[in-house]
Amino acid sequence: MRIVPAILTDNPQDLKRMLVQAETFTDFVQIDFMDGDFVPSKSIAPEDLAEIKMRIGWEAHLMVKDPIQYLSSLNRDGLERVIFHWEADPRPESIVSAIRDLGLAVGLAVNPETALSQFEALVPHIDSVLFLSVHPGSYGSPFVVEVLEKIREFRSHFPSTLIGIDGGIALDNIQRLKSLKMDYACVGSRIFRHDDPRKSYMEFVTAVT
Repeated sequence: MRIVPAILTDNPQDLKRMLVQAETFTDFVQIDFMDGDFVPSKSIAPEDLAEIKMRIGWEAHLMVKDPIQYLSSLNRDGLERVIFHWEADPRPESIVSAIRDLGLAVGLAVNPETALSQFEALVPHIDSVLFLSVHPGSYGSPFVVEVLEKIREFRSHFPSTLIGIDGGIALDNIQRLKSLKMDYACVGSRIFRHDDPRKSYMEFVTAVT
């Protein structure tokens, strides 16, 4: 299981600082975007990346109401995958097409309360599913353990689809996630709010090795 550091901030200077830190210990990060509408909090905007030279690969996690409007300004060096929320827009097929048109991988994020039956028809048309194990919008939200059963069900239906989990990931639950055959786990505050982000990252990597 891969550990993906997740960057969530509303401060462009903190974004730069966390990216510089991440470059010392990983080759891939997730950057979160929030619009203050789909979720109550607001984060950095795509334009805040304009002056940053991306030296590692990354994926964009769009916690926003209108994902398509973000795509043109996000499509820059190192971007490999765009993840949008099932709950955010009633036109998921058009979002998938817009991301594909940019030559990028498509990820679907689903909130804890969203049932598999609601989005399973879209799964054959995307590359990955990111299960939110917290209610999205801020660092440090509590882990929603009921999501684990939904992941088990999903894996039995779609054994070859890339699966990620995001939110509330800690050293005391990471082994449980590994046992579910997750492909990757996004870890935010427990890496970037640690006194030594590299050390914390390596502790997570060691725990799943």
